Amino acid sequence: MKTCGRHSYWQQTSVVRQVAFTLLVFLINLLSAHTDNSSDIAKLQTEWHGPGTTLDLKEIILGRCYNYIRTINPALNYVNCTNVWEAFQNVFVNKDPCDIKKEDYSDFMELTRHPIPCGMSVFWSKTNKLVHDYARVIAHYMTLEQTLYGYLADKLKWCGKIHGEGIDYKSCPTRKQCSNNPLSSFWSQASKTFAGEACGNVTLMLNGSVGGGAFREDSLLATVEIPNLNKDNVTLVQIWVMDDVTGIDRESCGQGSIVRLESLLKEKQIPYSCMDNYRPVHFLQCAEHPDSPSCK
Repeated sequence: MKTCGRHSYWQQTSVVRQVAFTLLVFLINLLSAHTDNSSDIAKLQTEWHGPGTTLDLKEIILGRCYNYIRTINPALNYVNCTNVWEAFQNVFVNKDPCDIKKEDYSDFMELTRHPIPCGMSVFWSKTNKLVHDYARVIAHYMTLEQTLYGYLADKLKWCGKIHGEGIDYKSCPTRKQCSNNPLSSFWSQASKTFAGEACGNVTLMLNGSVGGGAFREDSLLATVEIPNLNKDNVTLVQIWVMDDVTGIDRESCGQGSIVRLESLLKEKQIPYSCMDNYRPVHFLQCAEHPDSPSCK
C-alpha cells in the first residue's frame, strides 16, 4: 500500500510538472507574439500618410538663404545662413513629428524675420498661382512666401522620426494624423509673424469660384492671419474676390462666406473694401486665357 501510494504521488507530481511546463511554454509564446505585434504596431505608426522630407533639405535651405540675402534682398546680408539652418533643424531633427509646436520655431523666426514696408502685405486663400503671378509683376506687393522665412520653406517637406533617429525621408504626418506636425506648426507661426508685420493698406485675394467658400473658417487666413492683424497699424483691408477665368461665379462681395470675413474685420474695427474681379488682376488672367468669354 505504501509503495502504491508513493507511486501514485509521483505520477501526480509528474502530471503537475507537465501541465506547468506546457503553461510556461504557452505564456512564452504568447508574450513573444505580443512583442512582435507591438513592434508591428510601432512600425505602422511611423509610416505616415504624407510625403517624406525633401531630399537635400539642408543644401536647398542654405542655397535659398544665400540667394535671398545676396540677390533678392541684399539689405538682409547680415543674416547668418548657417545659424538659420541650425535653428531650423533643431526644431524637428530627432524629434517626434507629432509633437512640434509653433512656438518651437521662435528662434528660427527671430533669425529670419524682417520689416515689410507698409502697404505691401498680401494675404491669399485658394489663389496661390494667381496671387504670386501678380506679386511678381507688381513689385509693390509681397506675400508670405516672398519673405525670407517663407521663401526658405516654400514647397518643402520635413520631419524627424518618432523614435528620435534623425530625419524621416520616407513619410511625414499629415494634419489629419496630428495637428502639431512640423509643417502645420511652421506655417502657423510664419503666418502669425507675417500678419503681425502688416501695416497700411493690406490686400486679401480670394477665389470666388472654389467650392466650400472663398473664406474658409479652417484656413490659416481665418484662424491665424486675420486674428493677428494689428488694428492700430492696418489702415485698410482691401478684399479682391477673383473668379477663375474659366470657372463659375460662386461667391462675390457681400455674399456667402465673404460676409463672415467682413464681420470679423468689423469686430476688429479694421476698415475694409471689397471688389469683385479686380481689373488689373483680371487682365493678368486674360493674358493666359485670351479666348475665355470673360476676356472678350
